[in-house]
Amino acid sequence: MSLNELIPPPYRDGANRTAESIRETNYVVVAGHVNLDGDAVGAAAAAGHILRSLGKEFMLYSGTGLPQSFSFLSMPGMVHTSLERPPFPLRSALFVDCNEPHRLGQDMAERMPKLASVNIDHHPGRGMGSLSNWIFPQAAATAQLMAYVAIYLGLPLSGDIADAIALGIITDTGGFRHGNTDADILLLTAHLAKNGCNIPLLRELLENNWSLGRMRLWATLMRRIRLERDKTVAFCHVLADDLRENQCLKEELEGFVEHLRRLRGVKVAALLLEDTPQSCKFSLRSAGNNNVLATAAALDGGGHINAAGGILHLLPDQAENILLAAVCKQLDKEEKEAAA
Repeated sequence: MSLNELIPPPYRDGANRTAESIRETNYVVVAGHVNLDGDAVGAAAAAGHILRSLGKEFMLYSGTGLPQSFSFLSMPGMVHTSLERPPFPLRSALFVDCNEPHRLGQDMAERMPKLASVNIDHHPGRGMGSLSNWIFPQAAATAQLMAYVAIYLGLPLSGDIADAIALGIITDTGGFRHGNTDADILLLTAHLAKNGCNIPLLRELLENNWSLGRMRLWATLMRRIRLERDKTVAFCHVLADDLRENQCLKEELEGFVEHLRRLRGVKVAALLLEDTPQSCKFSLRSAGNNNVLATAAALDGGGHINAAGGILHLLPDQAENILLAAVCKQLDKEEKEAAA
């Protein structure tokens, strides 16, 4: 099988257009959403490796830095946390795993209009690139899209770039457990493995690097789980004090909401994190046709059908009531439509 055959037909036009747009860029800042997750890290790393292979000047940026849990990945450069003194005059931007300016963080969002930009993402939206946008929600991960761009640019999917792509795929498919694990993503992953990417080692590095504080935090939260709506909704709230008392970072909550969904009979799992005294972040997970994106969108959030989230600018008790009411309303609607 040729590399081009790895790209499913619906992806080919977008991958080709995006590859040509990237060729036009130089002096590029690569940025994803704040509080990078595995797909954002993998996609940004892959973008950096692509730009380096093309001989471009680039820098990686995240105002919240590289999470410690992904420090094992071989990055193509340091992740800058400030845009005050870039290593070169910024002319272009490559935005990955994000298509809403406010999710880039204030500093990057303010500079965005002055940069020739390319936007690649698998979250629903219109895109914010001035040169091109490839917004493809059918993809399992933004890293998957980066793989197809690399192929059109004539780059092999091996070594560090393969590890970066695999990280994004592993994290956004939930270790190949989520409903977005289709034949296309498995074919791409098989190619990565065949060409030297050690998938079991990546999962080992990703999953078996917990701190004692994280273990204790999760133990505390496990005791706090509540079942709502006739045990079809699992809910847990996280206070800022929980993180402080266990000396944990917010990133150490990654994956907890997925565990809530493992409870028998649960259709939607909801996690609410006190982010500031006046705001809370929420994360929602589901399976099958239970659409948590619709719930998140009703609360000005976003994401995917089975994984979504957002921010509520409310006190924790108020946010809890609003969130649970929205989750239950959407489930009631879906059950009514199914019965009709």
